[in-house]
Amino acid sequence: MSGDVYALMEHSGGSLVETSFELLGLGHQAASAIGGKLVAVLMGSGVDSLTGEMGRADSVLYVEDRALAQFTPAAYAAAMEGLLREREPRITLVAASSQGMDVASTLSAALGLPLVTNSQKIDFAVDAVVVTSQLYGGKAFVESEFSGPGIVSVMTGIVDPETGRAEGAPPVEKLVPGVDLARPAVRFQELVEMEGEDVDITREDVLIGVGRGVESEEDMQDLEELAGALRGALCATRPVVDRGWLARTRLVGKSGLKVKPRLYVAAGISGAPEHTEGVKDAELILAINTDPQAPIFDIAHYGAVADLLDIVPLVTERLRQAKGTG
Repeated sequence: MSGDVYALMEHSGGSLVETSFELLGLGHQAASAIGGKLVAVLMGSGVDSLTGEMGRADSVLYVEDRALAQFTPAAYAAAMEGLLREREPRITLVAASSQGMDVASTLSAALGLPLVTNSQKIDFAVDAVVVTSQLYGGKAFVESEFSGPGIVSVMTGIVDPETGRAEGAPPVEKLVPGVDLARPAVRFQELVEMEGEDVDITREDVLIGVGRGVESEEDMQDLEELAGALRGALCATRPVVDRGWLARTRLVGKSGLKVKPRLYVAAGISGAPEHTEGVKDAELILAINTDPQAPIFDIAHYGAVADLLDIVPLVTERLRQAKGTG
């Protein structure tokens, strides 16, 4: 067994996804703590250029095969399995994403390695790795420890993705899979993109979060007007999206997007961990809720214990008057 840390890179549309840079940042910390090297593992076909963005890694293993051009669980897991059997890294990091977990669970079973999922905090040491994972949507936490080789799936937000970016191009070792990937049980057929919206909430400076406290779709109009007055956009918790009031692309939280606006207004949001995980890094959080004990007030910088349908129209009108449009 080597003392190296392997980080499985994810890419889409010819670009690395942000979670890959988070893994590189975390992997760099891990390798420094245990005295090993950080090795980025990239799989695909014709994506050699992406290795030039992995300057934080000590080296890159690029596994190329036509069967890896698009992600399929069986092909990626088979290629990764052969690599781990041969190289025996100490720690393998994957993102806690659909792709990462598809690969990690298969590898754990095939190689007999411990797999710790949904990690939110990791303490690396030469003799042991201690991982704190969240369970039940953040309602419980558990510590797991392993001293030998193991696999860890990492939730987004543990480290800033900027820590995974660095100048320079690491040495690249180009490999071919050690197994035949020509006939996987599951084959990629087509990528169907969701119909795009005019708003990317991850880029908005002002967001109005809509929660379960908004009881009817008609009430959304007041929040739309507030968003317009603030030159922002609406986003939502799971219940609002499930009702079809806002598109899936507006979902914020564990199963949606992580946002970091300058201003986040939580309207009728109780503050369940599944949601607050996605907004906790906002510069300023304002909460409106009728329940003074709502957990959202624990992370809010300012709060109003009030009915949002009473307060939102008043705030919108004041904003319009201040701009000379009311």
